[in-house]
Amino acid sequence: MKNPPLMDAATRRWRAALFLFMLATGVSMASWVARTPAVRDALEVSTGSMGLVLFGLSIGSMAGVLVSGGLVRRHGGRSVIALGAGLLVAGLAVIAGGAALEVSAGVFGGLALFGAGMGLAEVAFNIEGAAVERTLGRPVLPVLHGCFSLGTVVGALAGMALTAVRFPVGWHLATVAVAVTAAGVWTVRAVPAGTGRAEAEADAQNPGSGPGSETSTGQGAGGERTGGVRGQLAVWRDRRLVLIGLIVLAMAFAEGSANDWLPLLMVDGHGTSATAGSLTFMLFAVAMTTGRFAGGPLLVRYGPAAVVRASALVAAVGVALVIFSSSALLAGAAVVLWGLGASLGFPVTISAAGEGARPEDASARVAAVSTAGYAAFLVGPPSLGFLADHVGLRNAMVVVLVLLGGAALITRALRSPVPEREGPGIGAAASREGRSRTGSDQPDLV
Repeated sequence: MKNPPLMDAATRRWRAALFLFMLATGVSMASWVARTPAVRDALEVSTGSMGLVLFGLSIGSMAGVLVSGGLVRRHGGRSVIALGAGLLVAGLAVIAGGAALEVSAGVFGGLALFGAGMGLAEVAFNIEGAAVERTLGRPVLPVLHGCFSLGTVVGALAGMALTAVRFPVGWHLATVAVAVTAAGVWTVRAVPAGTGRAEAEADAQNPGSGPGSETSTGQGAGGERTGGVRGQLAVWRDRRLVLIGLIVLAMAFAEGSANDWLPLLMVDGHGTSATAGSLTFMLFAVAMTTGRFAGGPLLVRYGPAAVVRASALVAAVGVALVIFSSSALLAGAAVVLWGLGASLGFPVTISAAGEGARPEDASARVAAVSTAGYAAFLVGPPSLGFLADHVGLRNAMVVVLVLLGGAALITRALRSPVPEREGPGIGAAASREGRSRTGSDQPDLV
C-alpha cells in the first residue's frame, strides 16, 4: 500500500488558509453567542422575542447555504469564500451598531448578513476541504472543523472576560470584525482559484472521463447532471445520502442548539450568572475542539459509523443531564459530554457524503449534505425559542435529545459504499486500518 502523497508548498498554504479562516469564523460566532445574554438585556426582549431576533441568523444562513453550491459551481470556491467573508464582516459591524443603539431590527439585520456570510463560506469551505482530502489522500475535514471549534474557545474566553468587566458589546463585536477582515484577506489570497468550478468545466467538456468513468457520466442519482438545481435535487435520490442528511441534521441541531441557547439555558434554566453562562459555553467549545482534534485515531480504528453512533449517545447523555439535573454544577459539567458527543457529527458525515463519488459529483453531494445540516440552524433557534415560551428552555431541549437518539439508529449509512475503491476519506482510512494494524499506513490528520 502506497503512503499518501506529500504536500507541496501550494497545498500546504491552501490547507493553512482554510484552517485560519475557520478559526476566525469560530471566534466571530462565539463572540456573538457569549454576548447573547447582554444583547437580550440591552434589547429588553423576552426569550421568545429573542428567538425572533435569532431568526435573522437562520434566514441568512439558509439563504447563503442554498445558493453556495451553485455559486461554487459557477465561480469557484475562492470567489464564494471572498463574498462570504465580506458579508460576515458587514454583519458583525451591523450587529455591533444594533446592540449599541439597542435596536432589535438592527441586530436582526446584522445576524441575517452574518448568517449569509457564514452559510456561503462554510459550504465553500467544506467543498474546498473535501478537495484537499482528495489531493492529500488523508482526512482533513475533522481538523478543519476542529479549527472552528478552537476559534469558539478563543471567542468564548474573550467573551467571558469582557462580560465580566461589562465591556460594551458593540465595541467587542467591532473589534472582532477587524480581525476577521485581516484573516479573510490572507485566506482569499492563499486559496487556489477554480475549485468546484474547474471540476464542473472538466465534467462538461469530458463527461465520460475520470474515476469510475464506466458508470460516472457527470450525473447524480437518477441520471441527471449535478450542476443545476434539478441536479442538486437529484442527488437526494440516493437513499444512503438521505440517511446521511438526516444524521447531519440531528448532529448539527445538537451543536447549533448549544451555540444559540446554552448561555441562556444556564442563566434562565439553572439560575447562573451571565458570566457563568459564558463559562459553560466555553466548556462546551473546549469539548468540541478536543473531540475534533483527538477523534482521528478513533475514526481510523473503528470507522465513522461506530464513532458517530457512540458520539450521538454520549451527546444524548449530556443533554439529558442538562435537562433533568437539578444541580447547576452537574448540568455545567454535563455540557462536556454534550460537546464531545456533537464534535465529530458534522465533519464525519460531510466526508462520508463525498466518498465513492467522482470529484464533480462529490462537490454536489457535499453541498447537499451541508445544506441539510444548516437546515437545523433554520428550524432550531426560533422553534426552540417559541417552544420555550410554553414549556421552558430546559424542557424544550428534549427535542435535541430525541433527534440524537434517532441519529444513533441510522449510522450504518456512514459506512463506505465501495470499499474496493478507497478514496481519501475517513471511511477509506478506516478500511486501510482494518487490514493493517501496524500503524505505518495511518493518515496524518494534521
